[in-house]
Amino acid sequence: MNLKLLSKILGLLVLLLGATMLLCIGYTFVSGDSVREAQGTRALWISFAISAVAGTALTLVGRGSGREVLRKEGIAIVGLGWIVCAAFGALPFYFCEPGLGPVDAFFESMSGFTTTGATVIADLDEYPRNILLWRAFTQWLGGLGILVLFVALLSYLGVGSKALFGHESSAKTSQGLQARIHDVAVRLWVIYLGLSVICCGGLYWFGMSFYDALAHTFTAISTGGFSPENRSIAAYQNLGIELWLTLFMVLGSISFILYAWLLQRRWDHWHRDEETRVFLMIVCVATVVIGLDLMALGHHSIGRAARESLFQVVSIVTTTGFATEDFNTWPPFSKIILLALMCIGGCAGSTAGGLKIGRWILFSRVVGQQVVNAFRPNQIFALKLNGHAADEGLRQQTVFLIALGAVAVFAGTGVVSLLEPTLDMDSSLSAVMACLFNIGPGIGMVGPTENFAFLGGVTKIWLSILMLVGRLEFFAVLVLFSPSLWRRY
Repeated sequence: MNLKLLSKILGLLVLLLGATMLLCIGYTFVSGDSVREAQGTRALWISFAISAVAGTALTLVGRGSGREVLRKEGIAIVGLGWIVCAAFGALPFYFCEPGLGPVDAFFESMSGFTTTGATVIADLDEYPRNILLWRAFTQWLGGLGILVLFVALLSYLGVGSKALFGHESSAKTSQGLQARIHDVAVRLWVIYLGLSVICCGGLYWFGMSFYDALAHTFTAISTGGFSPENRSIAAYQNLGIELWLTLFMVLGSISFILYAWLLQRRWDHWHRDEETRVFLMIVCVATVVIGLDLMALGHHSIGRAARESLFQVVSIVTTTGFATEDFNTWPPFSKIILLALMCIGGCAGSTAGGLKIGRWILFSRVVGQQVVNAFRPNQIFALKLNGHAADEGLRQQTVFLIALGAVAVFAGTGVVSLLEPTLDMDSSLSAVMACLFNIGPGIGMVGPTENFAFLGGVTKIWLSILMLVGRLEFFAVLVLFSPSLWRRY
C-alpha cells in the first residue's frame, strides 16, 4: 500500500469538500444576513478553514508519492474517503447554533453523504437555513458520488479507478460507453446536473420558494430524503409537488448509464434493460396492493389511498424517505410490504440504495436453476441479465451479497437490541434496515414522524457504520479490515 499516495488523494478530497462549503456560505450573501444565518455562516467558515488546513497538510505529506493508483489504493480510498467526508462534513453541524454533539454531528453527516436520510435533529426550525442547505447538499454530493465522483477524481491516476465499478452490475455496461472512464464520469455528472435543474424549476413552478425547491431538489434526485421542513413533504399539502417529486425519485432510481445511452439514441439499450421495467412494475403493483389494503380497512378514500400509496411506495423503494403521512398508522400488511421494498431498492448505476433490482432478478433465476437441477442435474442454463450473460462469478457474488445483507440485518438488529433494551423489536429491525439500505425513516419509534435522537451514542455510531456498509455495498468497507490490503508491495 502506497500510504503517501493515499494521504495525497484523501487530502485533495478534503480540499474539494471544503470548497463545496463555500457554496452554502454564498447563500447568505444572496438571501440576506440575519442573526441566525450569520451563526450558520460562522460555522461554515470555521469548517472550511479546518478542512483547508487538514487537506493541505495531508496533501503535503503525500508529496513525491507518484500518480499511479493501483487497485488496492483505489478500494482503500473509497472506503476511507467516505469516512473522511463524513467526519469533515460533520463540522458545520458541530459549530453551528444550536450545535450537535460530535457523535450526533457525525451521524447526521454520514446520513447525508450516504443519502440515508435518518436524522437526529428534532426541530429543524431551530437551525440556520444555510446549515440546512449544507445538510441537503451533502446528499446531492453523495447521491452520484460513489458511482462517478471518485472515478472522475482517479481516472487519470491509473487502473485503480476501474476498481470503483468492480462491485456494480452496471460496470460492464459502462465499458462500451466511452474509451475513457473520465469521459463517462463527466457525462453522467452532466445528466445529474441537468435533471437537478429541471427538478428545481418544476418545484418552484408548483409553488415552493426557491430555497425549498433547491433543498428538495438536492435530496430528491439523490434519493436522500432530507427536508428543511419538520413534516417533510406533508408540510406543503400540494398534489403537484408530490407528483413532481415522485417523478424525480423514480428518475434518480434508474441507471444513469441508461440515460447516457438514450441520449446517444441507442434505443436498443432500453429494450434490453430488464431492471427498469421490473422496477416500474414493482412500483405499480405495490401501489395498487397497499392502496387496496388502505381502502379495505377504511383508512382512506379511493383518491387519498391512491395518492398516499403511490408517494410512499416510491419514496421507500427508491430509498428516498420523504413522507406525506405517518405510515406507522397503516395496516400491518401494508407495513410489511414497505419493509420488503426497503430491501429491494433501485437499479444498479442509480443514486438509490437497497440491494438493487438487478441482483434480485439474477437471484431469482439462480434459485430457479437450482430447483430444476434438483431433478435435471445435467441441464445447463444460460442466465442473462439486461441482455448480457451472467457468468459464474457474477452469480456467486449476487447470492453472496444477498446472503450477506440478510446476515447484516440479523446481526445489526441483535446489536441494536443489546444496546437499546427498551426498544421494541419492530423499531430495532426497521432502524437497522433503514440505515443499512439507506432508507432513512423506519417504523415504530423511528418512523417517519420520529427521529433517531433518543438513541445512545454507541448505537448511533453502529448505525452510522451500517449506513456506510450499505452505501458501499459491503466490500469497500470490509476490505479495510484485511491485513493484506495494507502490506507494502
